[in-house]
Amino acid sequence: MNTIIVVIVASILVVAFFMLGLSLTRIFKGHDIQSEISTNPHMKERGIKCAMQQEREAQMEAMGLESCDTNPDCNGECGACGAIKN
Repeated sequence: MNTIIVVIVASILVVAFFMLGLSLTRIFKGHDIQSEISTNPHMKERGIKCAMQQEREAQMEAMGLESCDTNPDCNGECGACGAIKN
């Protein structure tokens, strides 16, 4: 019986530790972690693009169309334009 209680308490402590770790950015910076490539300003500064956007630009270049950077219909965000449709 004591072993079960120890395991339950240890599990609760581990979950609480990870929840605290995941919320540190929210606590100290006041916002969620910006893990989306298209909305992260640091990745934009370095010119990093998501694979879907790179593939879309390669297909547009192969078809002789303007790139996402100059096309006003596409704002360059991965989630904004949707998946590539053949």
